[in-house]
Amino acid sequence: MSGHRKTDRRLWWLLGVAAVVSIAWLLATFALVGATLEPQDRNTVWGLLENRLTLICLTWGVGMAAIAWGLMRWFDHWVTPSVQLAEEAQVLLRTDVVRNLHPKGNVETKVLADLFNQLVVQREDLRRQMDARVSEAAQGIEQERSRLAALMSELTQSVVVCNLDGRILLYNNRARMQFRALSQAPGVAGGAELIGLGRSIYSVFDRKLVAHALENIQQRMLRGAGQPSAQFVTTTAAGQLLRVQMAPVRSVQAQTAESVADRIELSGFVLMLDNITRDYEAESAKDQVLHSLTEGSRSALANMQAAIDMLDYPDLDAAMRERFLGVIRDETRSLSQRIAALESGSADSLKTRWPLEDMLGADLVNAALRRIEITTGLPASSMEVDASLWLKVESFSLLQALVYLTGRLADEFDVRFVQLRLGAASGSAGKAQLDLIWSGQVMSTETVMSWEMDPMKVGNETTRLTVRDVVERHGGAFWFERERVRHQAFFRFLLPLANPQEQVDAALFVKSESRPEYYDFDLFKTTEQTRTLDDRKLVDLVYTVFDTETTGLNPSEGDEIIQIGATRIVNGKLLRQECFEQLVDPKRPIPAASIPIHGIQPGMVFGQPTIDQVLPAFHAFAQDTVLVAHNAAFDMRFLQLKEKLTGLVFDHPVLDTLLLSAVIHPNQDSHRLEAIAERFNVTVIGRHTALGDAMVTAEVFMRLIPLLAEKGIHTLGQAREAAQKTYYARLRY
Repeated sequence: MSGHRKTDRRLWWLLGVAAVVSIAWLLATFALVGATLEPQDRNTVWGLLENRLTLICLTWGVGMAAIAWGLMRWFDHWVTPSVQLAEEAQVLLRTDVVRNLHPKGNVETKVLADLFNQLVVQREDLRRQMDARVSEAAQGIEQERSRLAALMSELTQSVVVCNLDGRILLYNNRARMQFRALSQAPGVAGGAELIGLGRSIYSVFDRKLVAHALENIQQRMLRGAGQPSAQFVTTTAAGQLLRVQMAPVRSVQAQTAESVADRIELSGFVLMLDNITRDYEAESAKDQVLHSLTEGSRSALANMQAAIDMLDYPDLDAAMRERFLGVIRDETRSLSQRIAALESGSADSLKTRWPLEDMLGADLVNAALRRIEITTGLPASSMEVDASLWLKVESFSLLQALVYLTGRLADEFDVRFVQLRLGAASGSAGKAQLDLIWSGQVMSTETVMSWEMDPMKVGNETTRLTVRDVVERHGGAFWFERERVRHQAFFRFLLPLANPQEQVDAALFVKSESRPEYYDFDLFKTTEQTRTLDDRKLVDLVYTVFDTETTGLNPSEGDEIIQIGATRIVNGKLLRQECFEQLVDPKRPIPAASIPIHGIQPGMVFGQPTIDQVLPAFHAFAQDTVLVAHNAAFDMRFLQLKEKLTGLVFDHPVLDTLLLSAVIHPNQDSHRLEAIAERFNVTVIGRHTALGDAMVTAEVFMRLIPLLAEKGIHTLGQAREAAQKTYYARLRY
């Protein structure tokens, strides 16, 4: 965008001063001449001038116009070039831009521009020398990074590293491919809305599930485990079944701390993911086939055996013999039909078992006690816990069941405290019994059955699971008993035992695969979630820089988006590999006049996803970020007009590089994207393609941030306020 260069205020001040001085000079001249004349002569002179005042004012106006023209020419030749030179020199000083300043204006300004260019060359020579020394000093760090890359390349699983806020700070290429499979819109976003530096892992995993696994790890660390880990299995929104192995990340200070509490302090966690959907379905199908063949065939075989036994009687009459032969034929036919049905059945209906994790029973009890006290507020304690027992459980749902039952005891029977007891089950080999004990009034069998069948409510959340579902998930049992001697009652869970172990063998997770291409360990430092976005510093925010290509320039008159392109800036780094680029079928013709601008032919968008399919994926891609665009009012208007169609509101904070450029360089002739890119020495590639423009805008925005800081603009709120004061903020679409 060009034109409307801001006029220097000093010019207006000088013109005002010249006008006042000239008027004062005229008045002083008239007064001085009048003082030398007699009254009669003054009247005569005034009579002569009175009829010529218009001519005098016109002459004064022409003189002022000449003075204004002269001042403007003087400003253009002496003042404005020096101001523009100062703004451009500020770019060279505050950013890493390297370019020659164009000499213009008077001789002195041209000399200054040449001196600036010489200083830039000198600075770059010094910078290259410094970079060489830094490079030598950084060889050790690069070696460690290479070792990390080599280690990651050997891992067979998808690896994702997160900080304690759940923000992703490292992932390998295998994880990227796996998250593509987990995407609900793989053809549009390709999984980019789920995984990326700075994104939240909680868009895939339940936050409470991850917190529970971290608690288990810290419990094992308290017991002195050298390499603690946790494992859980979960389903994704896309219906995939994932097995997740979690390991802690500790700082050097935590590893060397003397206090136990300091040693278990975590700075992040590593997730190793396996998609076990197909394996699980295959195993479930096998089990169901065996179950159907054994259980379903027993009655048929018994009927046939009885019929055969009766046929052995020699005095059996013909009618009875034919009847028993019919039984054999019917049961044989029934068996054949059952086998045929099993062969043609779908594995989708055979999910009867849930993968379980191995967990120390004492850890489960401790986690349950904490969860009960936090959620229900009831005091909880343990008694008679066998510390040697290992359980094979799905701990997350089991804890939900314990908390749910405790909550109902408190609400409906006024129970004041509960206890947990764990031991080997008597009379049930390979099982453990977990008891939830309380003292209180008598409970009926009907009440127990009702609680067992109702959907569980934990805190303010109601789940689809019931206690019976949890018990069936473990292949166990559940019942209610009273201990009359102690005047106590308890719910008993019968749970499967596991083989004692502390850690899954790391060799199971080692194999040759992809190298990590995407990492940013500085994200470990970002834990500020309590501050509002307007108060946060620009350098700390995550940005989605985007651009749209459209059928025309009038969104309110029916023009439509035909392409969206976006990239991300995380921790001050442009993530070129984390992009969003999608053509959109506008369901209307593309004007021929616009095709040379964006290069998108009608045939390129035909059959592409429509805007109601693309915008949800883009909304997810931009989640929890600040939107950045050049002339953002134009792009945002297109998005806002689709809110009713898609049900999505793009209420993200927005920054506009057009407005920010006007804040930084108010005296420049143009704020078009190409002009700004030239000032910052940004190479323009793919101009007027959505992704190409987004990349250029991102490069420009990153160079604007330090210049904004020079003007005292450090936070998002300050940047938005400064942008709204510029001339271009008045543009509407």
